[in-house]
Amino acid sequence: MKKAVNSKRPVNLDLRTIQLPITAYTSILHRISGVILFVGIAVLLFALDRSLASEESFEQVKACLANPLVKLVIWGLLSALLYHLVAGIRHLIMDAGIGETLEGGKRGSKIVIAVAVVLIVLAGVWVW
Repeated sequence: MKKAVNSKRPVNLDLRTIQLPITAYTSILHRISGVILFVGIAVLLFALDRSLASEESFEQVKACLANPLVKLVIWGLLSALLYHLVAGIRHLIMDAGIGETLEGGKRGSKIVIAVAVVLIVLAGVWVW
């Protein structure tokens, strides 16, 4: 009997040892940041609703936002937003036909990570 798949082909199912290219990491992070934004917007809309309910509710939300843990969550949401924005701009540039080669994709991914890190650090300084 012949096997349908070549048995000499290497199979690596250990996710800890798989070496993904930088383009894969930026793509995965773009998707993760989108999910974080989807959930985070619901939380922020709830906080906005509470702050607009009354003057007391506004003061409660204001006091809550002074909590260091809440500041960390806000910084996380801002980080997701900034990364998603930068990666989205990269996608728009690639849709225009710029950086579609393998080398261009790698260079674009490195630029996305560098710009996002700078913006995330600046956002952290602004929040804290």
